[in-house]
Amino acid sequence: MNVGPTWFAGIVILCLLSGCGSLSRLSDIGRPPSLTPITDPTLARDYRPLTMPTPPLEPAPSDLASLWRPGSRAFFKDQRAAQVGDLVTVLVDITDAADVEDGTTATRTGAESFGIPNLFGLKGKIAQAVTGANSLNTNSSNSNVSTGTIKRNESVTLRLAGTVTQLLPNGNFVVSARQEVRVNSELRVLEVSGIVRPQDISSDNTITHDRMAEARISYGGKGQLTDLQTPRYGQQLLDVLLPF
Repeated sequence: MNVGPTWFAGIVILCLLSGCGSLSRLSDIGRPPSLTPITDPTLARDYRPLTMPTPPLEPAPSDLASLWRPGSRAFFKDQRAAQVGDLVTVLVDITDAADVEDGTTATRTGAESFGIPNLFGLKGKIAQAVTGANSLNTNSSNSNVSTGTIKRNESVTLRLAGTVTQLLPNGNFVVSARQEVRVNSELRVLEVSGIVRPQDISSDNTITHDRMAEARISYGGKGQLTDLQTPRYGQQLLDVLLPF
């Protein structure tokens, strides 16, 4: 079979229209999606250290004859996360429900009549036609009816371990957690990151999501089911560009 330049150009155009993103899934044909290798999150291309406004750091007083070690949060050794590289379990329990219904009805009707029976003593049919009682009549009517309904019910429950990736000057931790679960041909990716206080970490080394500042929680994935539920690149492009 001879492959002409026209046929090759058609393949290139088709690849450009599809965004070439679908070609990356060709390696998954016939087998489940590949898991991401375990790597240092601080070495990721999009990783950026955080800088937060913090008070000046003051050195802790030191007493030579004291059994209390400066900086300790307990008399005995604390098993909770305390430095970069330590693990901490993040608990995510989001239950959000909203039911809002709004209805508005507005109606307005107006009528105006204007006339001048006599104008500087002018009379007659011409003056009557110009300045008569029916020389100006207006009627207006306006009606507006609107109805809005919002119903939402969301529930996300996650439990995954994260790593302390950064220690801020005021003692707060930057925590990053990522977990991948593959069931058959569907890969689920769980990601949680945020800033936590050491005091908010419980004795069993867990932290709830509502104690995390700047929390970023993501629950998604890829696979056959995700592909079926995601519009094609061409459809997404038309949805953005088409004005009607």
